Amino acid sequence: MKKHNFSAGPSILPREVLQGSADAILNFDGMGLSLRKISHRSKNFEAVMDEARQLVKELLSLGDDYEALFLQGGATLGFTTVALNYMKQGGHAAYLNTGVWATGAIKDARLWGDVSVIADSSDKNHSYIPKNYEIPQGADYLHFTSNNTIFGTQFHTFPQTTLPLVCDMSSDIFSRPFDATRFDCIYAGAQKNMGPAGAVLYVVKRDSLGRTGRKLPAYLDLQAHIEKDSMFNTPPVFSVYASMLTLRWIKANGGLEGMGRSNDAKQKCFYGELDRNPLFYGHSVPEDRSWMNATFRLHNEQLAADFDALWKAAGISGLSGHRSVGGYRASMYNALPLESVQVLTEVMQELERTKG
Repeated sequence: MKKHNFSAGPSILPREVLQGSADAILNFDGMGLSLRKISHRSKNFEAVMDEARQLVKELLSLGDDYEALFLQGGATLGFTTVALNYMKQGGHAAYLNTGVWATGAIKDARLWGDVSVIADSSDKNHSYIPKNYEIPQGADYLHFTSNNTIFGTQFHTFPQTTLPLVCDMSSDIFSRPFDATRFDCIYAGAQKNMGPAGAVLYVVKRDSLGRTGRKLPAYLDLQAHIEKDSMFNTPPVFSVYASMLTLRWIKANGGLEGMGRSNDAKQKCFYGELDRNPLFYGHSVPEDRSWMNATFRLHNEQLAADFDALWKAAGISGLSGHRSVGGYRASMYNALPLESVQVLTEVMQELERTKG
């Protein structure tokens, strides 16, 4: 039976990426050696790193004033890395709190300076994206999380500000067209739309760094990684390679425009059924619904066992919701085909037919 993987992450990857990665584990680049056994300083792997970084810039339509870095520590370490590289000594930053990961970023940033939370959706369990907030003009930067994996909300328009703009795009990067030149720093864990767990991508505007007056530990200094072409220390070789293959796949399938068309079709398919079916309701407000992570519940929780049996029998995996929200979460990342979303909506219709 075909499996339909709605896992929130680590998540689905294109089959050709999985096959290419598996082949490289056995014989990388025709060397007769496993990808896991070669030197990261070999010309063969340096070519992988170079291509991965260039593909990031190409897909995001960025020039030489930006750098792409593949590092380690996930976006969680990024909470601190961003604050150290962009908050001035004794400085002040502005943050938007729209969920668990934004809350974590705020907590870590407060270790290094003053943080103003200028908008917060926790009053309604992060079911919406705040609007009409005031951005302090003296802040060193504005930070937000573009997509909220746990609660199922997403920024469909980005904040308008003259401040340096920093964004955690871990769960929706490369999923739709956007103007990346508006950002001084984007960071994203690989394990949603880009590759397996183990790497984090930083996209950095070169002239935005070196302004804090801080002396930084070498590994947390983004300038140090730029100077070493993202090879300051041993990189996460396998994750970078699989990410490179995924970026090739995105390019071959129409780039961000192609991903946007595909993801729009999937979200319309799912949310159309959610709004039509009287047995279900969504956690997030309709205007802020995530294209990547659809969170929803049953009106009658006594039907949960019946629904669970139906979706499991249909080959669906990873549909259970996060404990912070409950219910269900359908993660519809780039590599998930529309067919899988259609299978889910058919299951929802079957529950209505038999139990509605």
